Amino acid sequence: MTEPWVSADVIAEHLGVTKDSIYTWIATRDMPAHRVGRLWKFKVTEVDSWVRGDDEAAEEDEGAVGS
Repeated sequence: MTEPWVSADVIAEHLGVTKDSIYTWIATRDMPAHRVGRLWKFKVTEVDSWVRGDDEAAEEDEGAVGS
């Protein structure tokens, strides 16, 4: 089963921060997010890897998208 895309609200709640923090991290810290129209969408596993600083997992995910 494919992991669902979630909203900024869900990610903010998951991390225990505000949506403003999420948007700031997208702009300044390269938080993994995907723009769909006017909305930002996230994969929880990508965000969790980013929080842990697991750069290898993030690079593998980016490679799969670019293929």
